[in-house]
Amino acid sequence: MATDLERVDLFAGLPSEKLELLERSAQLRSYPRGAVVVSQGDEAHGMFVVRSGSLKAFLMHENGRELTLSHHLPGDYFGELALLDDAPRSASVMTLEACELLYIGRGDFLSMVKASPDSMGALLRNLVSRIRALTHNVHAFALEDVFARIHRLLDNVATPEGEHWVVEPRLTQQEIANLVGASREMVNRIVRDLVAGGYIANERNRIVIRRKLPARW
Repeated sequence: MATDLERVDLFAGLPSEKLELLERSAQLRSYPRGAVVVSQGDEAHGMFVVRSGSLKAFLMHENGRELTLSHHLPGDYFGELALLDDAPRSASVMTLEACELLYIGRGDFLSMVKASPDSMGALLRNLVSRIRALTHNVHAFALEDVFARIHRLLDNVATPEGEHWVVEPRLTQQEIANLVGASREMVNRIVRDLVAGGYIANERNRIVIRRKLPARW
């Protein structure tokens, strides 16, 4: 029987029967829109897998400015480092719509690993792959201009639909600014130019990418 955990990259390569046991021990938690699931600095004792809905991970600067680190959709996960250490949460996570999450406690995870020691090798490889991807994103963030960051963001979150690609639900300009580390005014100017050039269209609940974005602006 297929499980929700088989969609999760972190558990790729693990036996189905082990994932089934781990999912049976997981807690199903429901959250309304706008709920803070974890707060930066909280004690951490487990990870979350997204079954439905969407969330954002973010940091809040002491001056009140927010930096969005990532968005999480069904099949994504967060808080995985809590499976291996006792450090506090490194970021906050809030729901963007009503969500169902699977919570996997550290104790249940370690029990699964003890019952299947060879699983640790696959888990470590998957964690290293995730860390490499994060390192690449930080490198690009440091070296790219704002347009290139927006271009990369849209490439990462858009999904194909017929002849076009769509970003759904639609990101607001403030959300884009938070994700790329730029001012809303700069994002507004770039988005306005992309719309005027026929590259993208802002519809009610989504962004439609009508043709390939230019490499440079």
